[in-house]
Amino acid sequence: MTVVPPVQVPPAAPNPIPAAPAVQMRPVAGPAKLQRRHYGLMLSFGAMVLVPVILCALYLFVLANDQYASRAGFTIRQEDGNTASAILGGLSFLTGGSQGVNAGVLHEFMQSQTMMEQVDARIDLRAHYAQGWPYDPVYSIWPDATTEELFGFWKRVLRLSYDSSSGLIDLTVQALDPDTAQNIAMVILETSQTMINQLNDTARREALANADRELADAVESLRVARGALTVFRAQTRIVDPIADIQGRLGVVSNLQQQLAQALVELDLLDPSTRVDDPRRAQLERRITVIRDRIDQERNFFGATTDLSDSTYPEMIAQYEGLSVDLEFAQRNYTAALAARQAAVSNANRQSLYLAAYIPPTKAQDAEFPRRFILLSMILGFLLMAWATAALIYYSLRDRG
Repeated sequence: MTVVPPVQVPPAAPNPIPAAPAVQMRPVAGPAKLQRRHYGLMLSFGAMVLVPVILCALYLFVLANDQYASRAGFTIRQEDGNTASAILGGLSFLTGGSQGVNAGVLHEFMQSQTMMEQVDARIDLRAHYAQGWPYDPVYSIWPDATTEELFGFWKRVLRLSYDSSSGLIDLTVQALDPDTAQNIAMVILETSQTMINQLNDTARREALANADRELADAVESLRVARGALTVFRAQTRIVDPIADIQGRLGVVSNLQQQLAQALVELDLLDPSTRVDDPRRAQLERRITVIRDRIDQERNFFGATTDLSDSTYPEMIAQYEGLSVDLEFAQRNYTAALAARQAAVSNANRQSLYLAAYIPPTKAQDAEFPRRFILLSMILGFLLMAWATAALIYYSLRDRG
């Protein structure tokens, strides 16, 4: 048996693979160098941040004068206690009271130009705050400043804090020395107390004048009411119609009792007596007269009186109206008199006064200007301004 050797198939030649292109590597970057834009950025940082901060520091620590602060705290208190108007029935609403004077009014007055002028009249503010001029133009004022310019500077050295819920006012005054700061605060307190006294005097005068006018009106109303009642009594010749009608009603009641008694006596006569019995005739005559008198008395209440054209009920109604007017006038006079006495009592005492819970203090160290705080704030604002300007510039340059 012949063995056939296997046929060896030659391997297929592999497909040729294209060669990958050669990767070109950029050269390694050299050390960073400052470019022109970097110098511009640093130059702008120095011009916008460093130089202004250095200049401000030189001014604050070299040229700016030390300032001392004096603080005070006060409020307006009202005198407590029972007034004459409260004792006389709560008639305080007629006295006017001390109205319009409160802590809010005082707070506005202390910030006014009038307060500054009164303080300047006692303490020469221009001469004091012009000591650093012209080396310290920020914290001093020129010697020939006008009143308006001095008032603008005054609002910088005077600081007020007002709590409307409690009525407390805190005062801070800055000056170049401790004694002047304390003196200015004391003058402000004294001027405020003077203003309160003036408003108190005005309120008391107005309340007293109002009480006098109301009392005069009440006296005139009482005089007119009494005069009208007097004229009525003279015309009717009746002092008190109510008492007069009660008397007439008593007469009618008495006549009715006499009529009942006469009827009983007539019934007690023997029926067998003759008709011409003088006793029967006398009783019947008496009964008739009593009945006629009762009818006349009853008709009087609806008839016209002899001295006027009005009926008796109309006269009673007129009298009651005059009595009511007189009673009202008397009560009004009593209230006006009590209000007048209360106004006089209030005018003789101090109802409002200034209570200082913190007297003006005297500083030992200069608190102002607060150099480090101001310098930090200036540095922060300049950094934000420089950063914002740089971002805006590069953003616009990249878009271009």
